[in-house]
This record gives sequence, structure tokens and C-alpha cells, in this order.
Amino acid sequence: MRSVAVVGTSLAGLRSAQELRGRGFDGRLVMIGAEPPYDRPPLSKEFLLGKASADDLALAGQDDLDALAAEWHLGVRAEKFGREGVTLGDGTTITADGYVIATGAVARTLGAARKLNGVHTLRTLGDAAALKRDLAAGPSSVAVIGAGFIGAEVASACRLLGHEVTVIEALPVPLAAVLGARMGAVCGELHTGNDVRLITGVPVDGFTGTGRVTGVRLADGREIHADLVVAGVGARPATGWLTGSGIAVDDGVLTDSGCVTANPRVIAVGDVARYQCRLRGRRVRAEHWTAAGEQPRVAVANLLAGSTVTHFARHGYFWSDQYGRRLQFAGVATEDVRIAEGDVASKRFVATYHRDDVLTGVFAIDSPRPFTRLRRAL
Repeated sequence: MRSVAVVGTSLAGLRSAQELRGRGFDGRLVMIGAEPPYDRPPLSKEFLLGKASADDLALAGQDDLDALAAEWHLGVRAEKFGREGVTLGDGTTITADGYVIATGAVARTLGAARKLNGVHTLRTLGDAAALKRDLAAGPSSVAVIGAGFIGAEVASACRLLGHEVTVIEALPVPLAAVLGARMGAVCGELHTGNDVRLITGVPVDGFTGTGRVTGVRLADGREIHADLVVAGVGARPATGWLTGSGIAVDDGVLTDSGCVTANPRVIAVGDVARYQCRLRGRRVRAEHWTAAGEQPRVAVANLLAGSTVTHFARHGYFWSDQYGRRLQFAGVATEDVRIAEGDVASKRFVATYHRDDVLTGVFAIDSPRPFTRLRRAL
């Protein structure tokens, strides 16, 4: 293999390039991405709070990027993938022997709000900068739609900045799909315990305002006043450019357990990859920083080998900072959840999940040491 094109320059793409060079690949390396490599997790936390600048988010220094000896195509997106290679938005076509798909995901939007100012999503640095500017203009009330981790972190940041905050979640319990109902309810208490209004079990029906949003209309008829709205309603994999390519796509790029597509010359990593998870016995798309950082080691080894010789088999792990507390989760949640250490009422504890007395997951708030110990036992 004399040339590899990496499509996507965020964490998964950069780690793939570093892994290629680290494994001795000395051929042509092409990096294609709309943005330079930067870290996304701080966008909803330190960046919004003014504790980190755009420069602080860089994933690598210039010396490290130069060491890759790569050909960079930044500020341009991949538009099409076919036999000739990757066609970019500027008309350039990149042909290579191997390809890494690392295009990540894009934030889902609420169609009814597209023509209203003051409605934000948060996925990119540009999104975060726009939200930060709007918050600085002094809105008195913020509505956050979606109580997932991004929504919760944004709500926390807005509250710390002194805004009145309402969190609206369509599900009866926040984060129940990830942590289960019991621990999801505990996470909901983090909002209410910090003077944030939490509305659950009611979907959003629309918005009020002309030109600029003035509120959120709920399906039960209520209207929630809001000078600014943040929609944290999930993300969809960025696969539109693969239409007609022959690469199988279904809520992400379909791969085997080694992150290899049906074409051994093409691998997929990060948020865009839906890989066959041996631990769960089904395909999984892991939208977590750790997965994006760890999958390239396996995927690149398989790309260079020309076949799947190693497999990605790691329990999912993620963390979240909310209202001055650190939340950590690893593994898979079940209905059998037990408090291993600490006290739920004080929001400083470790909970474990079990299936037939086998440990399947660990969740903790402000308990990093016991969490790490129990995580190793998964």
C-alpha cells in the first residue's frame, strides 16, 4: 500500500494518521477535512465558560502535524466516493490505495426552528462560538431541548453563567436509555438541585417568535419562554457523501469487528462507524471520545494487513462534567443496578450493573478511584 487517504480530520482521523506513521507506513498520506483537528468535549464545558480558547482545543501542535508528512486538504468536504477515489467540494479527486472514513457525525436539527435566530445546535467549534456570542448578549432565559450528556453539559454551563435554564426531555427519565431509569433519575436531580427547571415526558411541538425565538411550544399545549434555545437532540453519522459508493451504510458505515468494511481497502472509525461488537453480539455505533481514539489502532492494523487480523473489543466509556461534578460510565446498563460505594443522596457514589450476577457496567459520580477499580473488573 503506497497511499492512504483519511477523510475526516477530527480525533479519529488524526489518530488514524498517527497510527499509520507509527506502524511504519511511509507512503503518501492525504488528510481531508472541513476543519483542522481539535478536541470537541470541551465545547460544551470549558469553552462556553471561557476557561478554554479555540487555540487550547488543538489536538496536536504544529510540530506533531508536520511530523505526519501529510498532504492536507482543509476547509473542504468530501462530496463523493467512487472508483476514482474521493471527490472534494472544490472538484479535486483524491485517489489512494487505502481509505479511512472518519467523517464523524452532524448534529440533528429541529426543522421548525431553521428560520429563527437564537436557536442553536452544538457540534462544531463554529457552533460553540456562535452560542457563546449569543449567551454573552445577555439572554435571561435559556431552553435546552434534550437532557442527554451534551444537553446536560450545556444546561450546566448556562446556569453557571447566571442564566435561567429550562431543560426539556421527551423521555420520562433523562438518560434512561443509557444509564437505566434509576440512575437517569439521579442525573435529573443534578438539574433540579441546581435551580434548573426540568420538564420530562413531553415532546417539543414547535417554537414561538418571528425572526427570533421567544419560546418553546410543548405537545401538551404549554409554552416555555426562552430568549435562546439549544437543541441537543442527538447526531446522525455523516455518510451522505457515500451514496452510490457501494459502501454499506445503515445508521453509520457498516464494518466487521475490526472496523473494516466489505472492501478491505476501506476502514471506518469514530462516530461514523457502526461496527460488529463482539461484547454485545450486535452492531454498535459508539459516539464517544474514547472509541474515536482507540478504534484507529485496530482499524489501521487491519488496513495495512489487507484483512481483519485483529478486533476492536472494548467496553464503551465516557465521562461528563455537570454542575461541578464528574460523571463516569463504562460498559452496559441493566435493570439490576446496585450501589457499590458511597451515597446516592450526596451524589458521590459508584453503582454497578449486573446480568445473572455478572458485572456489565459501572456508573459513578465524583468517585474516580473506585470507578477505575471496578471498571477493570468488567
